[in-house]
Amino acid sequence: MRRDAKRRKMAGQYAEERLRLVAMKRNDILPIEIRDLVEKEIQEKIPRQTALRQLTFRCVVTSRPRGVVHRWRFSRIVFRSLADYNKLAGIQRAMW
Repeated sequence: MRRDAKRRKMAGQYAEERLRLVAMKRNDILPIEIRDLVEKEIQEKIPRQTALRQLTFRCVVTSRPRGVVHRWRFSRIVFRSLADYNKLAGIQRAMW
């Protein structure tokens, strides 16, 4: 969990700058020389771990990386056990 928290914090710090530079890099109107300079700046200044696609959604209880219900940030196992005992507001187990 510490690594995940650290990556999320770093991604928040560099989010605005990364978004600005990536938008410039993908802009077709700008000359190729400027886009190459921007790409070089991205590689030198911004850490690679700040990319949003590298963040892994993990369960806040067990730190499990797979089977996470994103809305509640619980793994499917924890979510089901909490839903069984009515510990989640507005969640009811399906019965028919």
